[in-house]
Amino acid sequence: MTDSLETVFEQGLKRYKQGESPETLIPHFKDICDRAPKNSTAWTCLAWLYLLIDKPESALKAANKSIKINDRPPQARINLALAMLDIGAKGVRDHIEAAERMMSLDDGIRQDIKENIEDGLARKPDWKNLQRVKQWLFPI
Repeated sequence: MTDSLETVFEQGLKRYKQGESPETLIPHFKDICDRAPKNSTAWTCLAWLYLLIDKPESALKAANKSIKINDRPPQARINLALAMLDIGAKGVRDHIEAAERMMSLDDGIRQDIKENIEDGLARKPDWKNLQRVKQWLFPI
């Protein structure tokens, strides 16, 4: 019996939280995206993994797919903005402002985004564009 996609997704998240490398997790999340191409959360996770290993073009494609499926989650917008910053594309502000609006509606979402940013900086401390986004979203 095969595991459900939800179970496979949860296993991938668990492996990520346990510190498994993005390089080994990318095939796992690509498989989920292939099996469930309308799963915006899986595309968001895949984009994040690509960003962690400095593959902004791949991250941009995954983030765009996530946003086309569901344009509301702020993490998808942040991932798209990060990929755009990494490749020097214009239009970043629109995505940051959309993320800010969504975060302002729910303190839980705001806290999740803050934790995701801290996780990203822990995994990739020299991530200048994530530091910029953090400053924009959480100015001190």
